[in-house]
Amino acid sequence: MSEKKIEGQGAGFSLLSGGLLFRLLRWSRLSGEELEPIQWRVIAFSVFTWVPLAVLSYIDGNAFVASIDIPFFRDIAVHSRFLIALPILVGAEAFVHRRIRWEVDKFLERKIIPSDQIPEFNRAIDSAHKIRDSVWLEAMLLVSVYTVGLWIWKSQISLEVPSWYATPDQSGLNLTSAGYWFVFVSVPLFQFILVRWYLRFFTWFWFLFRVSRLKLNLIPTNYDRSAGLGFLTYCTYAFGSILFAQGVLLSGLIASESINGGKSILDYKMAALGFIIVFVAAVFSPLTVFIPALLRAKREGLKVYGNLATQYVEEFDKKWAQGEMAPDEEFLGSGDIQSLADLGTGYSVVEEMTWVPFSLRAVINLAIVAALPLLPLVLLVFSPEELFESLVHVLF
Repeated sequence: MSEKKIEGQGAGFSLLSGGLLFRLLRWSRLSGEELEPIQWRVIAFSVFTWVPLAVLSYIDGNAFVASIDIPFFRDIAVHSRFLIALPILVGAEAFVHRRIRWEVDKFLERKIIPSDQIPEFNRAIDSAHKIRDSVWLEAMLLVSVYTVGLWIWKSQISLEVPSWYATPDQSGLNLTSAGYWFVFVSVPLFQFILVRWYLRFFTWFWFLFRVSRLKLNLIPTNYDRSAGLGFLTYCTYAFGSILFAQGVLLSGLIASESINGGKSILDYKMAALGFIIVFVAAVFSPLTVFIPALLRAKREGLKVYGNLATQYVEEFDKKWAQGEMAPDEEFLGSGDIQSLADLGTGYSVVEEMTWVPFSLRAVINLAIVAALPLLPLVLLVFSPEELFESLVHVLF
């Protein structure tokens, strides 16, 4: 679906308002043009994936009974996946849609895109929208979750003990009626929503890559220390909800393995750390396409402002240190002093300019967001009393 663009104004960029699933949701009236309303879409996905599992496992007699290793209502991974992570992934669409559009408009509002580059900027948007709107790409994603996705789930995630969804034996997994819905409906749908987000993230990377190749109007003395691109940091915050949802997914899997599989949570500490590092780095990686442009802007800025500062200091020295000022000119109150200070400040700003359009603080903030769902696992290792005593020792 194409959006109307106005030359020199916001071009209506959107990562999410397109594609096969978007069209189906529009047709079913679960989504509007701006991805509203959120609540009915969230409820619909959770009901479609989780409620049949609860009903069928109850009919199978595997909802509460202790005759199997993992009854349905003790499977933490399933509940965290379909009642927490999936609603977040679905509900985040409207927020990401609005936030990314606002930030992309700033390329034009702040004149980072010169007027002669606007047609190329619009072509970058069109290129991203073609990826977003591709029915074939989403169809391929659907095929992949029913092939590669199910194979990964069966070989890496499914539990090798009798559970509410299957009983393993030498021939493989003997699925229950709830297990058939779980394996062929709920799991593929969740995987599709997740990998669809990965596709959207690639689209974001592609768009920024195209923009980074334009002749941008970067000002090295900009207050944001990123030559005017500092606003892109707020785009990364839009993806915080996706990081949180994946943290919930990992937390649920670790908790389920610990409670039902007899494994220690501490065995997963490196996996949890690796998850935080890899996914936080992935969120910020699209912004790294601006590194060459920022380094070039800094290099040119240091050259220009360095030459200007040298020329001004020489004139200032001749005038005030060597006595070449006019006889009636007063040193006190002269604007030359303030101009010298301002020039020095401008040069310092260029020197402090970063080579990436985001700060360490932003990285730490998103790392905290990704780690938050993992914190409840601490209670499975340490009791509240032990945690309180440790906190008292640290504070006092």
